Parts: sequence; structure tokens; C-alpha cells
Amino acid sequence: METIHWLLLTYKVPPDPAAQRIAIWRRLKGLGAVYLQNGVCVLPKTDDHVRRLKMIERDISQAGGEGVILETVALDKAQEDKVVARFKADRDDQYREFIGKCEAFQAEIAKEFAIEKFSYAELEEEDADLTKLQGWIEKIRKLDFYGGTLAEEAAESLRACEQALDGYAKRVFDAHVENADRSPPGNEDETPQ
Repeated sequence: METIHWLLLTYKVPPDPAAQRIAIWRRLKGLGAVYLQNGVCVLPKTDDHVRRLKMIERDISQAGGEGVILETVALDKAQEDKVVARFKADRDDQYREFIGKCEAFQAEIAKEFAIEKFSYAELEEEDADLTKLQGWIEKIRKLDFYGGTLAEEAAESLRACEQALDGYAKRVFDAHVENADRSPPGNEDETPQ
């Protein structure tokens, strides 16, 4: 088995202003970094991560803090597994939240069916929400360096959302065809608004 190489960033920033500390934390979490403890995080070693960590380290210095970036490997397989498990746990937390949002999306579609609200406006709103879910899972997948255990369940949840929206769209289109068929005589030549 190939040894995993990580980039380890250890840093300290002044407590004030808190916005700087939070911004650095957000950027590191946005890269998929795992914190081993306060001010110590790791990322898989890639050229992109090297470049981004160097930029963050520069920003830490500009904020009056200190940062050091090291390339490292685990002492043994057990230690490596612990770090990989932390990455998987972080991604599974994100997948779990994503799955919850998918469940809420499907419940919203079910509610629209229950109240028979088959409008184009609602369909557009639901379509926009699905697009957000699709973008969100792609962001999680980009950070899923070691294959989170909930990745497939999240993908299945997204597929269920897509199917639910397809079913809802069909019902919206059918409802509008039914309504057009019931329009009063003499309006056949009118262009729908």
C-alpha cells in the first residue's frame, strides 16, 4: 500500500479581530482540511493544496500570526488510518446534512402533491432548489478525498429528489394541459399568457 503524504499546517493568529481567525478557519474547512487540534490541520498533499496553504500562511502572517507548513506521513498504518477516519467522518457529517436536506426537498414535493399545487412558479422554485442540491453534493465530493461511508446514500438521496421533481413536473404539465382542454369555447385562438 502506498504511503499517504499530507500537508500539515500549524498556525496561531491573534485573538482579535475574531473575523480574521474565522476567515482562516473557513478557508481551511472549505479546502477540506481536518483539524487535529486547535491551529493544527492536515490536507492530502496535492499541488493545489500546497499553493492554497501557502496563500493562507501568507494571510496568517499579514494578520500578525505565525504559520508553518510541513509535509508529513503517519508513523504507521494505524496512525494513518486514524487521520483518514477523521477525513471520512468530516465528509460523512456533510453527507448527513445533505441527506437531511434531500429528505426535506422530497417532503416539500409530497406536500405540493397533497395540496394539488401544480403551478409553473412552484416547479421553477423546486427546480432551483434541486440545482442547489446538485451543486452542494459536487462540493462535498470534491472534498471527499478518501470515500466517505455515506457517499452512496447521499447520491441515492439526490437521485430520489431528481425523480420526485420529474414526477412533479409531469403532473404540473398534465395539469396545465387539462386546464387548457377545459378553456371556454371561443378562446382557442388566444395565445396563452
